[in-house]
Amino acid sequence: MSQNRDTVLVVDDSPETLSFLTEALEETGVVVLVATSGRQAIAIAERATPDVILLDAVMPELDGFATCRQLKAMPAVADVPVIFMTGLSDTEHVVHGLSSGGVDYLTKPINIDELKARIRVHLANARASISAKLALDAAGRHLLAVDARGVLSWATPQAGRLVEGQIAEPGAPLAGRLAAAIAERGHPGAAATVEFHPDDGGGLQFTLLGLSGTDEFLFRLARLDAAGGEEEALRASFALTTREAEVLLWISRGKTNKDIGDILGLSPRTVNKHLEQIFVKLGVENRASAAIKATRSLLGSE
Repeated sequence: MSQNRDTVLVVDDSPETLSFLTEALEETGVVVLVATSGRQAIAIAERATPDVILLDAVMPELDGFATCRQLKAMPAVADVPVIFMTGLSDTEHVVHGLSSGGVDYLTKPINIDELKARIRVHLANARASISAKLALDAAGRHLLAVDARGVLSWATPQAGRLVEGQIAEPGAPLAGRLAAAIAERGHPGAAATVEFHPDDGGGLQFTLLGLSGTDEFLFRLARLDAAGGEEEALRASFALTTREAEVLLWISRGKTNKDIGDILGLSPRTVNKHLEQIFVKLGVENRASAAIKATRSLLGSE
C-alpha cells in the first residue's frame, strides 16, 4: 500500500465485516472510514473523498448497486474505484455491479492479500486516469464520455463541473439529447453537435467525436456563453469568418496549432491556412502580434 496515507471507505451493514476489514487495512497504514449503510456512505463521501471504496452489494434500504450509482454521480467521486464485496457470485450480479460503476468484484469471505493487491492496482489505474484528464483540461480539451443512454461514464474535471447533475441518470433532458445524437450518428447528414441551454443560463455545445470504448461515446464540450460572444466580437472587429474567429480566439489564449486543431477538430495544416488569412486581415506578420491585437480588441482598447 502507498505510504501517502491512502483513504479507504468500507461500506457494509455487518459490524463483524467492518471490524475485520478495518483492522486488516489499518495494518497496511491506510486511513479507514466506515459506513453501515449506503446513505451513510454517500454522506461521508460528500465531506471527505476517499481514494477507494469497498462496497457491500447486499444492504437494506439502499443496496450497494444503487449506492454506487449515486456515488458515481458525484464529480469528486466519479474517478474513485469502487470494489464490490458480496456473497453473490452469479454472473448477473457481477454484471450488475460493474454496470453500476464498480471496477472489480470480490466474493465473501474476503481474502485480505487478494484485496490488498486489487486495491494497489486500482489506485494506480485511477491516479493515471486522473492525471491524464487533468492534462487534457490544462490543454483546453474538455472531454466526456457517455453510454448509449447519454449517462456520464467519465469526464475531465472542467467538463464534469459543467455538466454536474445533468447526465447522471437516463431520461434527464441532456442525457436524452446526447443519446439521440448517438443513435443518429450513422445517418447521412446527422448533426455532429448538440447545443444545450440549462435553466440557469450558459449554453453548452457537445461535439460527438466517436467511440472511446465498447459502450462509451466521446464528446468534446465547449461553453457557448464563454467563447461564443468573444468569437462574434472578433469576427465583427476584423471581418473574419466564424472559423477564423475561433482560431484567433484560441491564439489569444496561447494555444499552439496542434492544440487548436484538437479543440476545433481541425488538422494543424488547416489551422495554419486560417492563420495566414487572419494575419492578412489583422495586418500583422506573426501569431504573437495577432494575439496582442485580439486581446486588445476584446478588452475594448483596439
